[in-house]
Amino acid sequence: MNAAARRTLATAARVLAQLRHDPRTVAMLLFVPCLLLVLLRYMYDAQPATFDRIGPELLGVFPLLVMFLVTSVAMLRERTGGTLERLLTMPLGKADLLLGYALAFGAVALLQAVLASALTIGVLGLDVAGPAWALFAVAVADGLLGMALGLLVSAFAATEFQAVQFLPAVLLPQLLLCGLFVPRDDMAPVLRLISDVLPLSYAVDAMGRITRESGIGGSVLVDLAVVAGSALLALGLGAATLRRRTD
Repeated sequence: MNAAARRTLATAARVLAQLRHDPRTVAMLLFVPCLLLVLLRYMYDAQPATFDRIGPELLGVFPLLVMFLVTSVAMLRERTGGTLERLLTMPLGKADLLLGYALAFGAVALLQAVLASALTIGVLGLDVAGPAWALFAVAVADGLLGMALGLLVSAFAATEFQAVQFLPAVLLPQLLLCGLFVPRDDMAPVLRLISDVLPLSYAVDAMGRITRESGIGGSVLVDLAVVAGSALLALGLGAATLRRRTD
């Protein structure tokens, strides 16, 4: 194992150790998406077909929102507390740091997706035409996208309050234009063009296809590749813009 890999794994282990001693954050990451899905299911208790239609899509949206919020605040605390500045005086590059965060929160996203998917399909009775593993894969990718976007925007915030303010600025436009409320084909042409470059559109599209189609077509794989590629791009931009400390 080379030195860069050791530094990345050491960072991931440190972040996981911090999470282990912060049960409230762990509870928020793992159980808030599940609670929101339960609430959604019983909102549509008299309309199970509606839950079957929008449940899979929100299975991807809820973890993304929570991961974005937690990771943006966590990285900002590293900067405001001086931890990041001390770490970067050591032989630890920005890419090593962000990859370590990605590994740690990626493991959390995996567990988050297991819990939310098992709850939605098993307990809440979501009817999905496609394979359950595909729904799980997209849920993991959505959680990783939220994590990567949160790490990216944390570089532009000076306080935790500012980090939280990025959530409506970055994610709510995507939520409105992703096709969850209005089919993207029915939108005004300019809004459709904007939605075509927003990663959440592809996440929702993939979940919708898995719900309706029994197999895994090329369109689902393309959607999944776009979501994963967007997460990698956000991590790369985060490494390029990350500052040692908050002024």
